[in-house]
Amino acid sequence: MKGHPPTFSHSADPLQADDWLRAVARQLDIVHCNDQERVLYAAGQLRGAALDWWESYRQQDRECFTWAQFCERFRRHHVPADIMKMKKKEFLSLKQGNIGHLANNCSQKGQQQQQGARQNAPQQQQGRPNQQNRAPLQGKVNHMTAETAADAPNVVLGCLHQMEARPTDGIRVVCDYPDVFPDELPGMPPDRDIEFLIELLPGSASITMRQYRTAPIEHEEVKKNIDELLAKGYIRPNSSPWAFSVLLIEKKDTDVKRMCVDYRAVNKVSIKNKYPLLRIDDLFDQLQGDCVFSKIDLRSGYYQLKIRPSDIPKTAFTTKYGLYEYTVMSFDLTNVPAYFMQLMNSVFMDYLDKFVVVFIDDILIYSKTEAEHEVHLRLVLQRLREHKLYAKFSKCEFLIDEVRFPGHFVSKGGIAVDPSKVSTVTNWKVPEIPKEVCGFLGLASYYRRFIKNFLKIAKPMTSLLEKDAEFRWTSAQHAAFDELKKRLTTATVLTLSDQQKKFMVYCDASRDGLGCILMQEGKVIAYASRQLRKHEVNYPTHDLKLAAVVHALKIWHHYLFGQRCEIYTDHKSLKYIFTQNELNMRQRR
Repeated sequence: MKGHPPTFSHSADPLQADDWLRAVARQLDIVHCNDQERVLYAAGQLRGAALDWWESYRQQDRECFTWAQFCERFRRHHVPADIMKMKKKEFLSLKQGNIGHLANNCSQKGQQQQQGARQNAPQQQQGRPNQQNRAPLQGKVNHMTAETAADAPNVVLGCLHQMEARPTDGIRVVCDYPDVFPDELPGMPPDRDIEFLIELLPGSASITMRQYRTAPIEHEEVKKNIDELLAKGYIRPNSSPWAFSVLLIEKKDTDVKRMCVDYRAVNKVSIKNKYPLLRIDDLFDQLQGDCVFSKIDLRSGYYQLKIRPSDIPKTAFTTKYGLYEYTVMSFDLTNVPAYFMQLMNSVFMDYLDKFVVVFIDDILIYSKTEAEHEVHLRLVLQRLREHKLYAKFSKCEFLIDEVRFPGHFVSKGGIAVDPSKVSTVTNWKVPEIPKEVCGFLGLASYYRRFIKNFLKIAKPMTSLLEKDAEFRWTSAQHAAFDELKKRLTTATVLTLSDQQKKFMVYCDASRDGLGCILMQEGKVIAYASRQLRKHEVNYPTHDLKLAAVVHALKIWHHYLFGQRCEIYTDHKSLKYIFTQNELNMRQRR
């Protein structure tokens, strides 16, 4: 066949693989050849990783391939269906205000570009002969009936709704900082005051692990990850006495795999960093009265902090392509969240508790008015620019009245459970082993402040986790399992606390546990509960009711300290606790 036939090795973009296959098919349509000749010709144009894939595939299945089978198997490997769906979804969800618009089409830049284009552009010819084969358009939407538009395959419905849901073309502040939202990280991070340290317990020796065996079709994915990291300088070849193995882990809700390093052995002998990670509950308490929010999600935040040079050899990992080591933080190492939280707090220290909340790589900006919020947003973006920290625009939200922030929805009206997390709980299958019970209770207990008497409801399930307890899933456990699901789907929207208003605490106790509610002006701020300890089972009613009051004062002392509050209980004799002549030892404690 004359000419230069197209070749294919590998590509991170599945569309390029599909384009190559279509180009080969067009050439083969010109000549008359049978299926086997088509397959041999196409296979002859494969290079590098694609050729390795074909040879390993042909060795596994020695039957003669038809052209249709070759195309189907090539697309299955190089053009995953889920990736194509994601690309189509991205295309259909394109809307005015993405970062390309911000970088290139802001009003000032757009006018300059258009003026230059008018001066330099050649005169356009009338008509477009290269578009003769395009599908005919149905005309303007406002000239069609609703039924015709809905039935037409080339009419996209709902664009106005999508644009209204997230308008960004009017956010002048974001337009001024396109460099903070790059498509990819530009390279190695700058030297910072904070470095990531891997400090080991005394007496720890170097650790070497054998390379895990991987399927031939996974080699290309590992090679692609290594090439990307090498190009950016995040890893480098080494000859360290340390070596850990790599794994390919599927990303959530996709078939895309990312390379992870099994650092469990070094994590066991690492000294844990005690830098505090803030409680989510405490972060929300400072949002009272704010109604304008923006959220910034940092792009590959962990790669934006260097490792101390002497600790770099401890990150070495082995592959069939050689031994490499990380020069920046790898998210598989212990202490990574603590060090990154330390970095973010140092960057935004003078903004914290004023208009910024930071939780690892999420930045929440809150204000009372849009004008004030624009000033706050500019300060944060300027600080990111100064410290060369970068954000992922597709995951950021600006000038909104409610925002999703670590598992919650925050708005002027209060705090609600994130619906995506609720669906995870409600779709949870019935546990069959203690580990699955522990996983379900761990996720559900994250929202315990939304559920009245949470531990009382969960008691039949927690009993399965007791030491030496036999795992028997009975109707009691199943009822508790279903009730927790139900309570989460109907969870109350909790109000944000206001230190200028009076608190009310409602307490109660029974033989099943202690429960209390914190309220302001008739609105719930939080629920709390706990099960009875073994020695408390024998308490008289009077002491149990008192224990509920003490429990509430302990867990909510940060709200109630220095404030006037009212405490309600259904045990009248407790009102005489301060005038009682003598208290027993339990009551004194």
